[in-house]
Amino acid sequence: MAAPLDGLRVLEVASWLAAPSCASLMSDMGASVIKVEPPAGDAYRSLFAALMGPDFVHPTFELDNRGKRGVAVDLEDPEGTELVRELARDVDVFVTNLTRPRLQRYGLTDKDVHAVAPRSVYSVLSGFGLTGPDAERQGFDQSAFWARSGAMSLSGEARDAPSLCRGGYGDHTTALNLLAATLAALRLRDQTGESQYVEVTLQRTGLWCLAGDVTTTLFTRTQPVRHSTERPPNPVWNYYQTRDARWLLLCMPMPVAYWPRFSKLIGHPEWAEDARFTSVAGLLMNGPQVVPAIRETIATEDLADWARKLDDAGLIWAPVAEMPEVIEDPSLRENGAFSMIVHPRAGAIETISAPFNIRGADVEVRGPAPALGQHTREVFRELGLSDERLDDLVARGVLR
Repeated sequence: MAAPLDGLRVLEVASWLAAPSCASLMSDMGASVIKVEPPAGDAYRSLFAALMGPDFVHPTFELDNRGKRGVAVDLEDPEGTELVRELARDVDVFVTNLTRPRLQRYGLTDKDVHAVAPRSVYSVLSGFGLTGPDAERQGFDQSAFWARSGAMSLSGEARDAPSLCRGGYGDHTTALNLLAATLAALRLRDQTGESQYVEVTLQRTGLWCLAGDVTTTLFTRTQPVRHSTERPPNPVWNYYQTRDARWLLLCMPMPVAYWPRFSKLIGHPEWAEDARFTSVAGLLMNGPQVVPAIRETIATEDLADWARKLDDAGLIWAPVAEMPEVIEDPSLRENGAFSMIVHPRAGAIETISAPFNIRGADVEVRGPAPALGQHTREVFRELGLSDERLDDLVARGVLR
């Protein structure tokens, strides 16, 4: 099988999640990826080392850095930045999430990279964009993707405070956005023979994920209403608790088509003929009146009982799955959602595969994340540096 990005050379000067995650997916597709870290390590790696000890192998760092070679270079040293620019000469893609001031200080802006690699794609990730009032503002997914996109203001139960998204939720979504844009830019590069510039932000990715609410707000200029489980406009687009303290989600946005079957299942066949519920407008207006009865009925049986009944009735629903169930989900297992990394210290680690399949293509996890500076000497020898010079650079802390 052919790997889609076989022969593609990628240089990553980035930390934390979204940009490294994008580069790891390119590695899964066959690209040769070199990750540049400071001598103290990627801040994400350093966080785990501080919390768990220097020998701890964290599975999420492995997820976002698998299959790469790693070098450690001090970008505060002019020799270090010059070495990184030398590495960039032969790359097809340069991926970074450094802020504009740091890119300028290190001589790693798109103009700098394109000067040495005139056919490369320069892909930069930021919280809010490299121009505009927040160009120098740092951002994580919870601040830029979640809070500043407006998603947080719409999350959670209407009567409660807004809820935080899980760590990395926006980063991994943004990684896919960055990957798609980078691949499109590579296509343009191949068509035109010219260098390309890609810019993706956490905030705009969050905006796109929330596009339905955003476009509605562009029209109404008002804040959308948060969901209320007690008074949902559609009682079969809501979630309910079962007898065994589990939750199930009913997901039937066109309620009239399912209402007769649901009414019979829930023990209220009379609702199917009730004029209050025979139209979409009627259900939206009167549906909240029957929510207490639905809640009481669903609370009389366990999730497994309702699963069988809802399936037999042909209704659209899902269990609110808990993570130990998710990782054993037969659908995920059958469709190759998980892969194995063999780590030299931690042994076999199960991880998440790339979230897509390409029939007949070689897309797979290609090894563990590099140890800090694991390939420094190997990579710079390939660049032509002698062992004597490497020894000197390591001794002076330019390389590790």
